[in-house]
Amino acid sequence: MNEPHPRRKLDEVIHSPVRLSVMAVLATTSEADFRYVKDIVEVSDSLLSKHVAVLNTAGYVRIVKGVAENRPVTWLSLTETGAEAYREYVRTLNRIIGGKEAPGDAR
Repeated sequence: MNEPHPRRKLDEVIHSPVRLSVMAVLATTSEADFRYVKDIVEVSDSLLSKHVAVLNTAGYVRIVKGVAENRPVTWLSLTETGAEAYREYVRTLNRIIGGKEAPGDAR
């Protein structure tokens, strides 16, 4: 019997475009300020909060609240579980596309 299509292994928690974008930003750094992530992902505070809460509930993102320069700061970072889930998500996407570029991109 054939192996199921790789799309069946895509993590539904990460699959949302906003959550995937957040994970991608956090995968490049040890931690990031909430406002920085909001600016990079180009979403409102409330939308980012909603998606970060989903990622936090799944155990993928750590939220640490503190103070920096006399203002409240919320720091976001990937957990080990989140980092591995993101890597697996990217590997699965690569299996789906077969490592190929989009039509018209290869020259």
